[in-house]
Amino acid sequence: MSSPVVERTRIDRWLWAVRLFKTRTQATEACRGGKVRVRNEKVKPSYGVKIGELIEIQQGPITKRLGVLGLLEKRVGAKLVPDFMDDMTPPEEYELLRQTAAQAILRRDRGSGRPTKKERREIEELFWGE
Repeated sequence: MSSPVVERTRIDRWLWAVRLFKTRTQATEACRGGKVRVRNEKVKPSYGVKIGELIEIQQGPITKRLGVLGLLEKRVGAKLVPDFMDDMTPPEEYELLRQTAAQAILRRDRGSGRPTKKERREIEELFWGE
């Protein structure tokens, strides 16, 4: 029994299926909040995405750029995601994300005392990459 050939699928379902969001509700809210764009236009959760389209998603401080290689209706394992999605996000965006995370770890409020053991390990990992 083979599954029917699908030409379009809902963008919120596709984003969830390729593991960009933990829940489909989060994917739907990102679409409604204007965080998801196709051809530089905000899209609704019901937008029918098709193969070959370029999707831009604003996630925190970075904008991810993704190419649609295949359509999905159900969630797939992490190892299968590259068969359906091409991550075209520039490396500079990921570097910005890393720097933002580093700043959050290094920032300490005045009078908060010494770093905890967990915080110290995070700081050491930043500087020495253990």
